[in-house]
Order: sequence, then structure tokens, then C-alpha cells
Amino acid sequence: MQGGSADMKQENVETIKHVADGVAAVTAIGTVMQLLPAVAALFTIVWTGMRITEMIAGKPFAELIRRKKDASDE
Repeated sequence: MQGGSADMKQENVETIKHVADGVAAVTAIGTVMQLLPAVAALFTIVWTGMRITEMIAGKPFAELIRRKKDASDE
């Protein structure tokens, strides 16, 4: 049953990513329409940059960061 719980955790992570993507899109639209402050725009830029990096690398962003930290520790 451990495999099932790992799948469930990955499913939860993907759901959270989709929700955050939606929030980022709404934030971008709201910022363009001048309904939200610049801090929201910054969140959108950072989040979108992380997602684009994930798409290009084909790996989760946290894994990419971890790899860079491991390499700098050596």
C-alpha cells in the first residue's frame, strides 16, 4: 500500500500546482487591470518562472534547487 500513498502524494502535489497556476493567471489578469498590487505581480512572475523551468528541465523545481545546492556543497 505504500506505492498507493506515494501516488496520492504526487497527485496532491499536481493538484496544488494546478491551483497555483490558476491563482497566478488570475493574479496576472488582475494586475494588468490594476486591481491587485505589484506584490501579486511579483508572485506571478516568480511562479511562472518556476513552472517554465520545470517544463524545460522536465523535473520538479525543488529537485533542481536541491541538485544545485548539492553541487555547491562539494
